[in-house]
Amino acid sequence: MAKKLLLGCLAAVMIITSACSNKNNDADAKPSDSAGSPQASASGDTTKPVEKVTFSYFNGVAAAKDINTNETTIGKILEDQTGVNFKIEHLVGDLNTKIGTMIASNAYPDVMIPDAAIDKILDAGAFIALDDLIEQHGPNIKRVYGPYFNQMKAADGKIYFLPFSNVVGEYIPDPNINQGAFWVQRRVLKEAGYPKITTLDAYMDLIKNFVEKHKDEDLTGMVTLTHDWRFFATSNPPNHLQGYPNDGNVIVDMTTHEAKTYAATDATKRWLQKLNDMNSQGLFDKASFVDNYDQYLAKLTSHKVVGFFDYGWQFGNAQAALKDAAKADPAQDDFVYFPLPVTFDGQKDQYLDPPGFVKNRGMGITVSAKDPARIIQYLDNLLTDENQVLQKWGIKGETFEVDDKGRMYRTAEQIAKIDEPFNEKFGFKYYSWNWPLYSPNSTLPDGNAVAPGMQPEVFQMGLTDGDKLILEKYGVKTYSEMFAAPDARPWYPSWGIPKEQGSAQQIWETKKDEITKKYFPKLVLAKPADFEKVWTEYTDAFSKLDTAAYEKWTTDEVKKLIDASK
Repeated sequence: MAKKLLLGCLAAVMIITSACSNKNNDADAKPSDSAGSPQASASGDTTKPVEKVTFSYFNGVAAAKDINTNETTIGKILEDQTGVNFKIEHLVGDLNTKIGTMIASNAYPDVMIPDAAIDKILDAGAFIALDDLIEQHGPNIKRVYGPYFNQMKAADGKIYFLPFSNVVGEYIPDPNINQGAFWVQRRVLKEAGYPKITTLDAYMDLIKNFVEKHKDEDLTGMVTLTHDWRFFATSNPPNHLQGYPNDGNVIVDMTTHEAKTYAATDATKRWLQKLNDMNSQGLFDKASFVDNYDQYLAKLTSHKVVGFFDYGWQFGNAQAALKDAAKADPAQDDFVYFPLPVTFDGQKDQYLDPPGFVKNRGMGITVSAKDPARIIQYLDNLLTDENQVLQKWGIKGETFEVDDKGRMYRTAEQIAKIDEPFNEKFGFKYYSWNWPLYSPNSTLPDGNAVAPGMQPEVFQMGLTDGDKLILEKYGVKTYSEMFAAPDARPWYPSWGIPKEQGSAQQIWETKKDEITKKYFPKLVLAKPADFEKVWTEYTDAFSKLDTAAYEKWTTDEVKKLIDASK
């Protein structure tokens, strides 16, 4: 029987108390203890030798080199605790093609993150139910995920995967911008006198003027990411430009809570027409519509791309490389990208995510798994407070310290050495996400932030002179202060509302994606005189979709989530 995701979930915002964080955990452990000291297995037996085993793990979202987890410092410690190593394979090429091959052959890795193809994996029955395994071997999973279990259940009442965004303890906002923004090289703002940029026209003019003044550099004014499922980096901006957060295919009215699509509205037309204008002036990279993800990231690190829209988490590898270069040579700070809260006409932005729970992405154990019990024990062991410290902070005395008040921090020397190569070797790159974990916005029972970047002391210590200068120029202490505070949205994110594979709403999304991927390149690359004609062709094709039914279904689901939150 195909595994279908549950329609109609509970409230998206649920806070787990600090007291709850201590249950089923080592109550005596402190951040000042060695990060290598947690229990050796889910049962807490630290003396009995454990037979070593390697499981396969496919990651369909992250861009990184394939690796055995025990080749990293974190992974080796976890292997010493559990006897388990994972051989991680990262996606290369098209996600749907890769997943389709697995389904056709009925051969899967032991565990996997299918990301945007998760509905296909569920429909194929590729994930096993986790309920009995969690009951038998998952005390920490129950502690961390328990308040979310009803949201995680499929239509048959079972749980098939573990999401990543559950908040434990108090919610801490991110001082960085890991969500959406319009980005521009810092040198552009410096040369322009650090202007306040809040409108799309002002942003485009900023880029245009800089490129014109630097004709000898062969610069690219703008690029956009369109590869595979990441196409949303090109289709989402009209939503943000109107002052709304990333609710996927819809904008939810804050008063009526009606969900309306925007893919064929004047807002999308205005966005694409602006890109068309940039293209006609030679300021847009035409290859954006054929480049893959790796090529996109390579261009961002080439120093040639002046600006773009994207989500901080999505181009994080490129930004990290640019920041590492700036640490070694302060002159390279010019090429680090700076986030701007751009909207169409300067209206209040909503780029920062409100607290939410994404329940349609996660890690599952497949029907091909050799020993599901060992895997779930490993995943449960990850969810001790101590191992969350290990995954995010590292090892006391090596990658963090604790002051006499119990506050965790990093020294300047530790911050300086934690660059991208260090992240890979130590394992931060592989363990900071894409496993069952505490959301980065979580807190530990003692009040410390789970993620170093959320700890005010660490964020401030981690700022380079270039960071401090540009933040000072804009009169803020954190990047998030450049943006408006998020409004409460109990349904957020609506794109996380599960949809059954083969349902009317899932088919609508598939067809909508096909149409936008066909016409957006035509609209952006058309001669300006032909834009209206192509837009008419696009809207004619879009009008054949049953958008009203999709909007009604989404509205109904949003209102269920609102009711459940009261």
